[in-house]
Amino acid sequence: MPVPAVSVDQTHPLYATDRDAIDRLLAVEVPADDHLVDAARLFMRYEGFPGAPDLKDDLAKALRLWGLSRDQLHLRTRQIWADGFRPAPVGNEAASEAVGSGFDTSDQEGN
Repeated sequence: MPVPAVSVDQTHPLYATDRDAIDRLLAVEVPADDHLVDAARLFMRYEGFPGAPDLKDDLAKALRLWGLSRDQLHLRTRQIWADGFRPAPVGNEAASEAVGSGFDTSDQEGN
């Protein structure tokens, strides 16, 4: 006798943060570069993820509202990155500068 397929939806660890980001995207009528980049990265994050159907549906809805297909989104975001786009730092600049391979090594090395 065959075993019935079991649907196991997982909760992504970044669900709450991504829910907020997608809600912001849904409120945008004409997307700026950062909106397009956010949408593309979220599509990539949830592609193949076994869960979060509401996030996936709302991302697709944002694209429909913007009149874009997934292919068009990816073409545009590739061009945005090629043109030198870099995301704005999260939080304050001092906190962003404190991230990296050389952070606070001068104090440890006696410099």
